[in-house]
Amino acid sequence: MKIIMLGAPGAGKGTQAKLLAEKYQIPHISTGDIFRANIKQGTELGKKAKEYMDQGLLVPDELVVDLVVDRVAQDDCAGGYILDGFPRTIPQAEALDAALERSGEQIDRAVDVEVADEHIVSRMAGRRACVGCGATYHIQHNPTKEEGICDHCGETLILRDDDQPETVRKRLDVYHEQTQPLIDYYRAQGKLAEVDGAVPMDEVFDAIVRILGE
Repeated sequence: MKIIMLGAPGAGKGTQAKLLAEKYQIPHISTGDIFRANIKQGTELGKKAKEYMDQGLLVPDELVVDLVVDRVAQDDCAGGYILDGFPRTIPQAEALDAALERSGEQIDRAVDVEVADEHIVSRMAGRRACVGCGATYHIQHNPTKEEGICDHCGETLILRDDDQPETVRKRLDVYHEQTQPLIDYYRAQGKLAEVDGAVPMDEVFDAIVRILGE
């Protein structure tokens, strides 16, 4: 089962990817994790990626696809995997399809977690992060025992810059321009599944599991 998770920043696709990976016992793969692992291990691909990142440049699509294909070729992906945060653009999706096709494989499903923009802005404005241990909370859905204080380490909670309403709206604009076309791309392939991401987390998960039919 080879799955791609789609959805705007803050839609909850990362959370669902982790839950699905646990249920189906397959790896949850994000490009950030791949970059960090290859750089830490000093692989050739990792060295190339680091050169771009050290200069503050985006890693080229070709290199990102090479890193992803290298990762999904590893033994733990034999039973499938969940890609979270990749592909982000049509060229990346086309390059991924071509690379998988060369090894006789293909993506089975692209799951789009649909949430309206204003709901995402409101949801992310309620997130709080601990300055000490990095734990995350939500003032409505996952509050701390003591307001503004981390349950784990007792440090102060903050609203991160990434979660400020104006920043979230800018990120959503980028998503709609670059990433949303992927929805039509996978719909045309007959692989798209759409779920309502505005309902409670467990209901979103149950809906995805029903779609996957496993």
